[in-house]
Amino acid sequence: MARLVAAKRFLARLVLLSEQIMPLLLPIFSVVALYMAASWFGVFRYTPDWLRVALLIGFAVAFVAALLPLRRLYWPDTAAADRLLEQRNGLQHQPVAVQEDEPATDTPFARALWREHQTRMAEKIAALDTGFPRPDIASHDRLALRAVPVLLVVMAFAYSLSPSGGSISDALQPRPAPQASDPAVRIDAWVTPPSYTGRAPIYLTATGTEQAAIRVPELSNLTVRVSGGKTAEKVVFRRENGEAQDIAPQEAAKQPATPAATQLAEGAAAANPVPSATTHLMKLEENGRLEVNGRTWSFDVISDKAPEIAFNGMPKPTVNGALEIGFTVKDDYGVQEARAEIVPVEADPTATPLYPLPDFRLDIPRRNSRDAKGLTSKNLTEHPLSGKRVRITLVAKDAAGQTGRSPPHEMTLPARPFNEPLAAAVAEERQVFSLDTRKMPEAIALNEALTLRPEETIPNLTNYLLLQSALTRMKIAKGEEALKDTADYLWDIAIGMEDGDLSQAERNLRNAQQNLADALQRNAPDAEIKKLMDELRKAMQEYMKELAQRMQNAPMQPNQNAQNIIRQQDLERMMDQIENLARSGNRDAAQQMLSELQRMMNNLQAGRPQQGQQGQDNSQMRQQMDKLGQILRDQQKLMEETFKLDQQLKDRMQRGDPNMGMNDPLLDDMPMDNDGMQQDQQQGQQDQGQDPGQQGQNQQGQSPSDQMTAEQLREALKQLRSRQDELGKQLGELQKGLGDMGIKPGPGFGQAQREMEGAGRELGQGRGEPAIQGQGRALEALRQGARDMMNQMMQAMQGQQGQGPQGQVGQGNQNGRDPLGRPRRAEGPDFGDQVKVPDEIDVQRAREILDAIREKLGNNPPQEIERRYLERLLDIQ
Repeated sequence: MARLVAAKRFLARLVLLSEQIMPLLLPIFSVVALYMAASWFGVFRYTPDWLRVALLIGFAVAFVAALLPLRRLYWPDTAAADRLLEQRNGLQHQPVAVQEDEPATDTPFARALWREHQTRMAEKIAALDTGFPRPDIASHDRLALRAVPVLLVVMAFAYSLSPSGGSISDALQPRPAPQASDPAVRIDAWVTPPSYTGRAPIYLTATGTEQAAIRVPELSNLTVRVSGGKTAEKVVFRRENGEAQDIAPQEAAKQPATPAATQLAEGAAAANPVPSATTHLMKLEENGRLEVNGRTWSFDVISDKAPEIAFNGMPKPTVNGALEIGFTVKDDYGVQEARAEIVPVEADPTATPLYPLPDFRLDIPRRNSRDAKGLTSKNLTEHPLSGKRVRITLVAKDAAGQTGRSPPHEMTLPARPFNEPLAAAVAEERQVFSLDTRKMPEAIALNEALTLRPEETIPNLTNYLLLQSALTRMKIAKGEEALKDTADYLWDIAIGMEDGDLSQAERNLRNAQQNLADALQRNAPDAEIKKLMDELRKAMQEYMKELAQRMQNAPMQPNQNAQNIIRQQDLERMMDQIENLARSGNRDAAQQMLSELQRMMNNLQAGRPQQGQQGQDNSQMRQQMDKLGQILRDQQKLMEETFKLDQQLKDRMQRGDPNMGMNDPLLDDMPMDNDGMQQDQQQGQQDQGQDPGQQGQNQQGQSPSDQMTAEQLREALKQLRSRQDELGKQLGELQKGLGDMGIKPGPGFGQAQREMEGAGRELGQGRGEPAIQGQGRALEALRQGARDMMNQMMQAMQGQQGQGPQGQVGQGNQNGRDPLGRPRRAEGPDFGDQVKVPDEIDVQRAREILDAIREKLGNNPPQEIERRYLERLLDIQ
């Protein structure tokens, strides 16, 4: 109770102290409000210095005088706190003070009576509430003058946002010197943002009355044109740190004139003292303000952030060995260009490579280059680094020259798959000295090793002669050009051995695609686009012709699907769309569709038989399938033998074999007739009633097991258990082999193994019929497991290949797309791949806009800035 009373008293004292302070703070706040109102109204800015100092001293004296009454503050005593609690809560008989008082008489009865009184008073103290302070300010300010400073400070704050408003620091600063303004001077000023920002020019007001700083992009061009007046006007740009920079006229930036021209200019100036119009130019790179003829404009420069680029999924090879890179780019004004920087992981610093690093330019959608996703595929198999461990870093560059880099990714650069060992050896020779020209002797040694026994290793005489000529070139090549010619010659030999004329056609097609892509990137004229499209069509026809000739002798594969076969008319239609989009002015869509065409051709396998790791995987799959087929055949044969022995054992039983008692377990499995006798036994008795002639006829054509006794047949059944257990063991090994290949065995194999184990136990007991039932269920489970295994194998083969053999497209790929990178459809090809091809209305509208811009530009606009703007719209360099 004592702690409760102390807490209530402390709160009461705080309330009493607040009631003392609040009336005393009213004069202090009033003085501060009046000072802020005078500052924001601009009183200190426009008054003379002596008056400004006098006002500042007056406000200081008033503030100190308002602080003097605070000396009368005191900490309330306990009695005052008790009175506040009793008054605020309407208590009588001083219940708070009673808790600490003592009775006047010290008798047992008096003490007991006092404790009872304290207890009753304590019940009232538990719910005490001090309430909020009641300063009664109205009694100290009966005229309500306190509202005047509040109204003034609110009005002054609103006025401070205007150009004529002041600031709180004006009282501490000298009065700014008035700038002379010549009304005869005309000032035309504007800011032209960089063209890559896509923002319109900003014209500055003639009087410089902008209320806030003008936000402009970094590297914007500030143009100030001054005309009129009697003297040359000074244009100053003052940075945030106070440093001033004079913006020289544009004429002053030119080369110094000759002495004769200087004398002529001085004579002209004497004749006409009024200076001509001058133009001042400056690039805005930081915040500051422009001062011209007493007028001021403030600028807030928006910094240009560096671009961001990252991988969108990991780089991966296509079917023909091209490198495919998905990426995402982001920039505040759009990425200008992007590329993949490919460097070897393990490089000898002293090596002298013959070729520079691979050039992998990323195709960026120009329509949405600020936040875009892209996918670029390029064939780098001809570069010597193919097949080597490389580090790939994506680099993006914006129009301002800033670059952004992605985290590096290490991988093996895709190499061209050579199926001919001789061609692969020739390519290795080229790679050896192309990566380091000092290793030419090693490459020569490799060539000589290939031709040691040509009658066994090089059956084709032409190939042998080509290798001999290449060896001669390698020995006599000295300069860089000769070495490059030799490397190119070796590469031509290698691909000629591998594909014949098809490789040359593929190279011509790739070059035609790259030339067209470069033309679209630089906005080449329509005549050049048409010429390059004709070259692309010709190269495509030659490639498809060579591909068709190769596929004539290629057998069709069972997994080929006609819906995934690319046709000549599909390619023609796609190239027509590319040309139409380019001629209509929609170069972005044309470039994106061309990129899709390149991806399709990179994913189109040109009828080459596959080998290597993929061939090994297929061989392992075939071995597992053969093992499963053998297990199925053995299980079927074992079930037939079990059935035959079981039927013969039942036959011995129905004949009444003396070696078979009534307690034999086989008797429990035999069906009973209405008289409780086994039906087979009845049949045996009927057979015994036949004459010997008929029995002799039945014994003709019987197998040797038909002469076995019941005990021998039972032993034969038990001997089948070892074969059944062996089949179960083979099935377990098959499941383990599938797991090593990455194929998860289906539940059918597990069920089959359990049924095999049960059938083996039944055979061990000589029970044929239950064993046959288990063997039948095991066969059905094996067939179900085989179907599951085939489905997983097909998916694994399609995921690795992405394409069937002999140039036909397979069934599998990722993300619901076929191996050509197109979305799957029920019928017909889809070459769009998210390329939004505009309809006729959009194309016609774009053509009309371009015609209108050309017509307006042809009318020779009088303003230079307008003409530049129209030329920038048409991308005229």
